[in-house]
Order: sequence, then C-alpha cells, then structure tokens
Amino acid sequence: MSMSSTIEQCQICNNKTLNKVIFLGYLPPVNKMARIGLFPKEEPSFPALLLYCPKCHLVQLGLAVDPTVLFPKEYPYTSSTTKILRENFAELYEECKSILELTKDKLVVDIGSNDGNLLSNFKDHRILGITPEEIGKIAIERGIPTKLSYFDNKVVKDIIEEAGKAYIITATNVFAHIQNVHEVVDNILELLEEDGVFISESHYLMSLLETIQYDTVYHEHLRYYSLTSLKYLLEMHGLEIFHAKKIPTHGGSIRVYACRKGKYKIKESVKELLDYESSRKFTEKLAIFSKLVNFSKLQLYLLLRNIELQKKRICGISAPSRASTLVNYVGLDDNILKYTVETTGSHKIGYYMPGTLIPILDESYLYKDQPDYALVFSWHIAKELMSKIKNKGYKGDFIIPLPIPYIVKNENV
Repeated sequence: MSMSSTIEQCQICNNKTLNKVIFLGYLPPVNKMARIGLFPKEEPSFPALLLYCPKCHLVQLGLAVDPTVLFPKEYPYTSSTTKILRENFAELYEECKSILELTKDKLVVDIGSNDGNLLSNFKDHRILGITPEEIGKIAIERGIPTKLSYFDNKVVKDIIEEAGKAYIITATNVFAHIQNVHEVVDNILELLEEDGVFISESHYLMSLLETIQYDTVYHEHLRYYSLTSLKYLLEMHGLEIFHAKKIPTHGGSIRVYACRKGKYKIKESVKELLDYESSRKFTEKLAIFSKLVNFSKLQLYLLLRNIELQKKRICGISAPSRASTLVNYVGLDDNILKYTVETTGSHKIGYYMPGTLIPILDESYLYKDQPDYALVFSWHIAKELMSKIKNKGYKGDFIIPLPIPYIVKNENV
C-alpha cells in the first residue's frame, strides 16, 4: 500500500500559513504507464495543488506521493538521450575545473545519477553514482561505479567507509524531488569533505513563472526553488551559496554552488540573482501566473478546435514527464491526439501516455503516417526537435503549446 502525505506546513521553514497558487486537478504518476492494447483499469491519481510560503518564498506541492510510486524500479527516463543535458553536464565539468580545486584524487558523488550522464564527464577523477532505479545498471556497464540505492544515511556511511568523503556532491534535477529535504542536506554534510562543495541544479521558479510552465508541475517535483528559498534552506544547515547561475535545462533551471561558511569567496553572481528576484515580487508574479495558465489552456483548446474543424490530424512529438501534466490538465485524449512518438529505443514506446489512451509509438511511424500537425511536448527544446524531425522527412506543421500556443510552418523551421 503506497503512502502519501499532505503538506500542511512549509517543507523548508515549517510555516503553517501556505497560500494557494493554482490547482491543476488530479494527475496520474508520470512514470506509471499501461501497455498499449490493455483495457483501462483503476489507476491512482493525486491532487496537484501548488502552494507558496510567504516566509521563505518556497513554492511547493501540497502532497508528497510515496516515492516508490513516483520512481518505480523500471523508471523509464534516461538523461543521456537529451542533447541539452549532455552539453550542460560537459559545461558543468569545465566550470568545476575552473573555479574549484579539482584534483584527480578527489571523490565526486552524484545523487540520482541515472545512467551516468553527468559523471561520464568526471571519468578522470574518482566517481560514484547513487540511484535507486534499474537504469543505474546502464551506468555500471559504461564503467561508472554506481550504488543502486536511495540517498539515505546508510548509503552515506557505506561510501565513507569504502571511499572516504566527497569533495564534490552533485544533485541535478533531484534536489527538489526527495522528501525530507533537511535529512538530505544533513546526509550531504556528513558525506562532504570540510572544504567540499555541494552543487545542485533544479527547475528555477522565476523561469517557470515567466514562461507559464505549468507542465513542469507534477508529483516528482515537490519543491520549486528560487535562489532566495535555496539560500534560506542551506543557511539553516550552516552552508552558504558562493556561486549561482541560470542554465537552460528543463526550460530554465538554476545551478547553485554551496560550501561550509567562509570556505569560498562569494561571487557577484549570487547578489545579482538575489537582486533580480527581489525586484520581481513573488506574490504578484504568482497571481499573474495562475491567470495566465488558464488563459494558455483555453488558447490551446481554441487552436486545436480550429484544426479539428478543418478535419486535420494531430500527433505528438515525444512523451516527456511534463507532457503528462499538459495532456491531463488540458484534457487531451486519443480523439484529439492520435498518438505521440519517441526516438527508437525509448523505454516508453509500446505504452499509453499516463492517464490516457494516447499510444506512444516509434518515431519511424511519424514519417510513414505524415499527420498534418505535430504537437511538440518538449517545447523548451522545440528548435532542436523541429529541425531534427523535419530533416528526417516530416512534412507537416508544428504546434508549440507554451507559453502561448502557436503554429510553426514546416517551411519556417
């Protein structure tokens, strides 16, 4: 029996007064998919209520879903398949070499290491990945030592005993996912050398609000950080942020370097981002965001309705986790969207999109079928995807669903 818990106080500062931002309805877990051809059966869905803490400025989900439901052993996501992530991690490595004292004997640990995409850049150093999913076996096959485990105190003690403490600990696109964030930071501190550095990358709240990314709201993402809320959290544990920057991954993320107080000189980048956030008032931004989400949904309906009236056919491009929120919140079904396609080899092919009967097919089907329109779910990397798909022979036009839906003609790609 899975256990979920309602968030009744802020996950960072325990403030009990949380303000509602928006309710996106009841959403299915993004990684639970039924095989094509099976009759629909009872499936769980969970409320997606977004809340704001006026004390530490954390935006967070109102429900923590059992992680065994969210991250099943057969978790289908592999980070190496995304070009922007490969480039981001290569850039992260170069940045570490330039601003840290990274020697070959130093241990680098990646929390939620997935298929080893990030650590593959650090192969000249001592490295160790930690991930609970079977996908960690891909990393092991690639020669990246990986513990198939959740990041808990037991695994921290094992690592210290076997390999010593870590100079760098990274948590990219997982630091907002793990419940009991204070336990996580305590474990990081225990594993970290005295002059070690913790690097996190998370969806950036300001990018989410400014580009109306309601599709990144799903139950894996328990927290949506600004630099302000991250600073509040890390300072509670005696850590200070000495470098921060916006990065393009996942439609806009924030990379943060933190250390024990006084170990590194604080860069100007920290003040610049904090000033940027304080000049854009959170409460006003959040109120505008919830209105724009509704507007964006209605605009997408209108655009799709006009296509339907012309008796044109629409398919989807890719099936990222964010597509599950968009499809379920907007109410798209297999009458509107005939199918979506994933690159050959994707673990998602042969299943339905969560909460729907929209089949996920091999990309080759798109080039044979040639539907009139393709809805680009990974719209934050639309440019890259559209040109790749056009070059492979797709002749139809593209629909970009967010921030405000619009059509891109094939000849303009």
